[in-house]
Amino acid sequence: MKRRKILIIDDEQSLLESLEMFLSEKGYVVGCALTANEGLEKNRSFEPDVIILDIRLPDMDGLEVLQELRKNYKGKSVIIITAFHDMDTTIKAMKQGACEYITKPIDIEELEEAIGRALKLGRSMHGADALSLDPSLTYEKGKIKGKSRVMKEIFKSIGMLSENGVTVLIEGETGTGKELIARAIHYHSPYKDHPLLAINCSAIVGTLLESELFGHEKGSFTGAIATKRGKFELAGDGTIFLDEVSEIPFELQAKLLRFLQEKEFERVGGEKSLKSNARIIAATNKDLRQMVKNGIFREDLYYRLSVAIIKVPPLRERKSDIPLLIEYLIKKINSELHRSIRKVEEKAVNQLKNYDWPGNVRELENILTRAAIATQDEVILDDLITPLLGKKEDKDRLKQDVPNILSLQEVEKEHILRVLNHARWHLGKTCELLGISRPTLRQKLKEYGISPALQMP
Repeated sequence: MKRRKILIIDDEQSLLESLEMFLSEKGYVVGCALTANEGLEKNRSFEPDVIILDIRLPDMDGLEVLQELRKNYKGKSVIIITAFHDMDTTIKAMKQGACEYITKPIDIEELEEAIGRALKLGRSMHGADALSLDPSLTYEKGKIKGKSRVMKEIFKSIGMLSENGVTVLIEGETGTGKELIARAIHYHSPYKDHPLLAINCSAIVGTLLESELFGHEKGSFTGAIATKRGKFELAGDGTIFLDEVSEIPFELQAKLLRFLQEKEFERVGGEKSLKSNARIIAATNKDLRQMVKNGIFREDLYYRLSVAIIKVPPLRERKSDIPLLIEYLIKKINSELHRSIRKVEEKAVNQLKNYDWPGNVRELENILTRAAIATQDEVILDDLITPLLGKKEDKDRLKQDVPNILSLQEVEKEHILRVLNHARWHLGKTCELLGISRPTLRQKLKEYGISPALQMP
């Protein structure tokens, strides 16, 4: 087995001798240099795998040496050591590509671990045990990536639905890319030059949501100081994307239904009927059919929204797409963060493939972004991925430690019941105590099946 070479550049003779002795005993071939120029010369002849570089040298600043090494010997792993603990030097060293930064007096175990990581980084850069990004590929915003059978079926659906104007309901968990699919349908349609307007129905309270969708007349409510056109007017012949459509208040669902049936609507406070040819594409991460059964979503509206349905699978059901997604997302990260990640270690890829991804593609992008920020070279190692994913056994142990933990919905139901009983089922007082409107309370009562039969004696 080839012995790894380490070059130490430091003007402290005693430290050189100590590190040379320690690393030689560990099986490394060690070269030493007391000056920057001697170190640069020895780098050319000795060809080390890792360089340990002091920041303060008699003939040149260590950061200048680092810059020279990164410029002319790209891919070289450099560990910076220094007796100075100032923030600016640390920041500059990491920005210029040092893979580690260790302060004196040196903790020998810390140095040994750093050398191990640096060697691993080097092997991944030059070896075959990593996923290499195709350099010919460029990041294209809004692309949907997948080679699995289920994703090919979705691509077919996008192709068919882009040719007509039927209403589409996109179902899938949070983070699966429902909005990307909506945008793909719009931008492949004959109306791609018309607006695509997205609105998150859960982010806006009911009264304001009605105004956002349909507009309002001047003076129709407090704060309506001017007439405002809603999304349906502004979209023209384009597309309205209703994200989290399940959160539309029950009383507003009727007005949306009328638009879907007649393509007509009125502004809030208006009397004149307006027309719009805008197409509706809706998305939900909830089971609308169950909400219909529970009486909190209109059945007729559900059927109008679901003329065509696209079911987006969670990432855990299409793990064969993960390598392709990694490549695409790293290209995106490189573009947005001005990084140059070229490889992901095979062990890291396997970790990503074996994870369950409760947050789906959005979580995968988050993990890769954090790993890309943490790495100082062009490779993402499994050591960076492991702490970001967490350990499954830790999560299982947490569940065991808290066997009676309630879901958020259960907590909310229990709290509403407690307040209702406190207010002796006076709905007005209950709304006041909870800080919600009466329609919202009615919706919650239906959703959780709460009736006066549950009140305390």
